[in-house]
Amino acid sequence: MYTKRLLRIALIVVVILLIPLFGTLFVAGWQWGPSDFLSMGALLFGTGLLIDLAMQKITDSRKKLIVIVAIVGVLLLVWVELAVGAVSRTLGF
Repeated sequence: MYTKRLLRIALIVVVILLIPLFGTLFVAGWQWGPSDFLSMGALLFGTGLLIDLAMQKITDSRKKLIVIVAIVGVLLLVWVELAVGAVSRTLGF
């Protein structure tokens, strides 16, 4: 059963990564390298694992929603930081 969940998460990550792949192939100025795909794939897969863990372990639906929103929020913050360094520029690093 756990293998099916891992495969489902991996499939979702691959489908999401198809968007930047097609962007890299067909949109001028969109240039993702192998390290970009690897880091975003790891970030998305880790986020998927954390969301799956929250879905399995937390029984209260309100707490579950709060934790999932927090996980996605952290994903977005890390993504923005990796993309443009906005957080470190704002904090003066």
